[in-house]
Amino acid sequence: MLGKTAGGLFWMFRYIERAENTARLLEAGWRIALTRSDGESNEWQSVISTAGIDAAYCAKFDSFDSGSVINFLLRDRDNPSSVLNSIEAARSNARMVRTALSSEVWEAVNECWMEVKSALARPVSERTLHELLAAIRYRTSVVRGALHGTMLRNDIFAFSRLGTFLERADNTARILDVKYYVLLPSAAFVGSRIDNVQWEVILRSVSAERSYRWLNGGETTPIGIAEFLILDKRMPRSLAFCYSKIGENLNWLANDYGVRHDSHTLADRICGQLNGTTVNAIFEEGLHEFLTTSINDTSTLASLIQTDFRFFQ
Repeated sequence: MLGKTAGGLFWMFRYIERAENTARLLEAGWRIALTRSDGESNEWQSVISTAGIDAAYCAKFDSFDSGSVINFLLRDRDNPSSVLNSIEAARSNARMVRTALSSEVWEAVNECWMEVKSALARPVSERTLHELLAAIRYRTSVVRGALHGTMLRNDIFAFSRLGTFLERADNTARILDVKYYVLLPSAAFVGSRIDNVQWEVILRSVSAERSYRWLNGGETTPIGIAEFLILDKRMPRSLAFCYSKIGENLNWLANDYGVRHDSHTLADRICGQLNGTTVNAIFEEGLHEFLTTSINDTSTLASLIQTDFRFFQ
């Protein structure tokens, strides 16, 4: 496969996943803000910090009010990671690799772009936020469904899935971090009703509340939720699940192309670390520190994959 095509597929599905993940992160911050009873407003700054776009936001705004944060994350042209920019970038990459895609995948991406562009043509208020975020999640899931239902399981599929799971692993770590490290007002709140409600919000933000309760009954604990979203390979947004799929797709490419790269070595190391640790060990190390390392490792791995397979954004 030409590097240009591989790169287009990789980034197309990174951007699709990024748009959905930005919507999920925004919903997590918004719902957690609703649990606050102390009148503090730093949850919106926390969402911007967790998304890693502090500099871009502060270059344009002086305060972290809900309207500015919501619209910066969803539709601002000055934010390269906004949902609108991400969907447009995904469509641009899809056009570049259109001959490698089934007609169903192309149509799903194009329809996603048209719907999102129309929905974000005007500023978004908190009153309409929930409905809009649900629509974004639905449209991006249709694109993934078209990929699964119509594409050959070949290198095209492997590069597409690598983009998806790298972006998803990064997002799961960030959403956990926005809860545990940034949004919890004080150590005094650990174990309180607010703390427990916020952990449940995190489950809902990654569509995991029902599956968690299936496995754990009515018992909801911070350490149980953290274990579920980090180490449980049955959960499709957990770090362990994402990295298992990253490893599978990299190994498929190694077998197909007959060569292994530095990215394979790093992915194997990360998978081994996740398989060899426990949630108690993670909390002893410090959850924020663990998540920061995970985010950095994911970024490094994404760069290595681009270098190893000779494609660029």
